[in-house]
Amino acid sequence: MTGNPWVLHVDLDQFIAAVEVLRRPELAGKPVIVGGRGDPTERAVVSTASYEARAFGVGSGMPLRIAARKVPDAVILPVDADAYLAASDVVMATLRAQPGAVVQVLGWDEAFVGTSTEDPEAYARDLQAAVLEAAQLHCSVGIGDTLVRAKNATGFGKPAGVFRLTADNWLDVMGSRPTRELWGVSAKISGRLANLGIATVTELAAADPASLVPEFGPKMGPWYAQLGRGDGTGTVDDTPWVARGHSRETTFQQDLTESAQVNRAVRELAANVLNDVAAEGRPVIGLTLKVRYAPFTTKTHARKIPETFDRDEVLARALDLAGAIDPGRPIRLLGLRAEMAMPDDVRKGHTPTRGGW
Repeated sequence: MTGNPWVLHVDLDQFIAAVEVLRRPELAGKPVIVGGRGDPTERAVVSTASYEARAFGVGSGMPLRIAARKVPDAVILPVDADAYLAASDVVMATLRAQPGAVVQVLGWDEAFVGTSTEDPEAYARDLQAAVLEAAQLHCSVGIGDTLVRAKNATGFGKPAGVFRLTADNWLDVMGSRPTRELWGVSAKISGRLANLGIATVTELAAADPASLVPEFGPKMGPWYAQLGRGDGTGTVDDTPWVARGHSRETTFQQDLTESAQVNRAVRELAANVLNDVAAEGRPVIGLTLKVRYAPFTTKTHARKIPETFDRDEVLARALDLAGAIDPGRPIRLLGLRAEMAMPDDVRKGHTPTRGGW
């Protein structure tokens, strides 16, 4: 396919809720909330909500019990990861089958598509039609000359629309918006920028990158200035994604208050995480323990460790991290993440020995 190079960001609309409605057509048009085991009396959070539920203020990450209060007549369903993965696989295969497409998967429900075409809007509409035919799912498409601009464009096309952001209209569209609306700028980072007198995208775009270094460092400071301009790579990379780590977490229906309970929970988390890591065949090089105290205060404890395949050593170091937990303080959630060496860093010929995976 000939023409100018473009980046398209494809984002499936209300993906998880849409998959559930496909399985239960009678739910179409109703407020649908998906989270946990589908029981709002349990501790769990919203994974996604249909647009009908979002109209009442329900959003991802909200405690399920609060979402249920906001929408008393909502249909609340349990998470079914296998169903969402299967639907995602159909969509990603459809994207890869499009003429001249290079696909970079970002998650279950979104991907970048690189292509060369004289009419990116027509290409986007063809892509939407192909996804709808193959998976019966609607998607929005952002068009850009960089990944950053394409990603930010998608929100203007929702639902089921197409929108283009390029160097020509970037500041016209984004300039007056707060920096937190940029892909890659969290609310916390936006707050730190505001403390520097930078509140809008235009102000960030005009900032001297060197002026951001004292606050954000020599790498991230210039990067945030680049985000403000919408600049960056326009190349879509279809190299298969490799996980840097695996994590598991558990929300407890009753708070943990005793050290023996905490140790049992950490052991169980470690066993599950190590089973995930085992399939990768790469050594663990770091651990992070996430602790959420009641009512909702979260702390993390992280540590780099010598490269190891030894399960017992990883468990021992995870339990060491648990020693930093405040004694007797009620705990509602624990999570454990194991960071692995990346494939290029693993020593050639290094294989697990006795006591390993």
